[in-house]
Amino acid sequence: MKSSLSTPIQSGLALVLFLFFSLGMSSQDSGQRPPNFIVIFADDLGYGDLGCYGHPTIRTPHLDQMAIEGQKWTNFYVAASVCTPSRAALLTGRLPVRSGMASNKSRVLFPNSVNGLPASEITLAEQLKKVGYATACIGKWHLGHKEQYLPTNNGFDYYFGIPYSNDMDFEGKKGYRKTVADNDFINTEDFNVPLLRNTKIIERPADQNTITKRYAQETVDFIKKNKDEPFFVYLAHNLPHIPLFASKDFLGKSKRGLYGDVIEEIDHGVGQILNTLKEEGLAENTIVVFTSDNGPWLPFDTHGGSAGLLYAGKGSTWEGGMREPCIFWGPGRIKPAVISDLGSTMDFFTTFSKLAGAEVPKDRPMDGVDLSRTLFNGEASPRNSLFYYRGTELYAARSGDYKVHYTTQGVYGQFGERVDHTVPLLYNLSEDPSEAYNIAENHPEVIQEINALVKAHKEHMVMGKDQLAERN
Repeated sequence: MKSSLSTPIQSGLALVLFLFFSLGMSSQDSGQRPPNFIVIFADDLGYGDLGCYGHPTIRTPHLDQMAIEGQKWTNFYVAASVCTPSRAALLTGRLPVRSGMASNKSRVLFPNSVNGLPASEITLAEQLKKVGYATACIGKWHLGHKEQYLPTNNGFDYYFGIPYSNDMDFEGKKGYRKTVADNDFINTEDFNVPLLRNTKIIERPADQNTITKRYAQETVDFIKKNKDEPFFVYLAHNLPHIPLFASKDFLGKSKRGLYGDVIEEIDHGVGQILNTLKEEGLAENTIVVFTSDNGPWLPFDTHGGSAGLLYAGKGSTWEGGMREPCIFWGPGRIKPAVISDLGSTMDFFTTFSKLAGAEVPKDRPMDGVDLSRTLFNGEASPRNSLFYYRGTELYAARSGDYKVHYTTQGVYGQFGERVDHTVPLLYNLSEDPSEAYNIAENHPEVIQEINALVKAHKEHMVMGKDQLAERN
């Protein structure tokens, strides 16, 4: 009798395990410990700055290995082309105009900004804490420097990092541009940026020469300390945003100069984190994702990055400003592949919530979708469209392969003046990712379809009060 029952029981167990791993079934439903999540977010890293995305001289062996073992996404986007709104979108799963974290007056928060992320917003950290996660924010925050806006008041148990961009609180005597673009040496004391642990300043100015190394070590320490419970780490590097800094172990080692030194040190830290997960037996139950907040800051010569074959960079709604490298890694979970479907940082909120067993909020519009079937099964992404905002204005929209530009505008003295197009520009991004060939004349029906999509989007859009404009 015992032997006759063992086969169906074993078969049933195998089916449950198969469904869990292949279909992205929530951990609460399965009774399994939910997966850990680590989001590694670079600052101003361009689409073409990693070896696995085509850079010829920057060595990124750990990220390259992540891409081989996991999924490399080639059509992955942020919700804004500058720091503050992009970060707000990642953590809330919502377009930043909904929370007021986008502005036409001040595109990001500054040390004299009055406001920050509204308390009414639900962050991914708050979402995961509801289901028992330990949470840490390590690195650049840039969603409000006052205590009520800091990570520890937005769902994070622990914070170690700087509250805004690493070039703020400038005190240099040579002038800003000359200081940040000096290829020989940048004095970290020219930038009086504070380093915080939780809500207390522990170092000012922050020693940015060692900060990348310290961020990686803080992440490793948090993993080891919290290995017995599910955890979420948001590691937001403040580099390669200018000014550039690298530790002695990496300074002068890259063929790409100081910028390459910075990227290679970030990659080394990624390797340390992945090795820790393996050593602690956590790799098979952890999802790690690497991406960046916006495209490269191009006016600073070799101190800025590369958007590869994409046009323009940071600050713009061209592809170079908002399409980013993105790598998902999770041995035994993530199905290795190159994914050319659409994805967004806003999808982290929905995807991770579902996997953790946390209910996605129903009291507000959410802009993320669940990518788990793509990650685990290699199925088509459920995301079909994207909206490109500059401040609170919608400049462009993408549906499938096609992107329409209603307004184009250069930035930082590059890529032309603002133009409001009577006949929108149209590009097929699968055939023309560089946005070089306007095909609007040949496909008016595509423009009409995207116009209808945009109209429906705008009809349901309720924008939050501008949180960035007010400054002391």
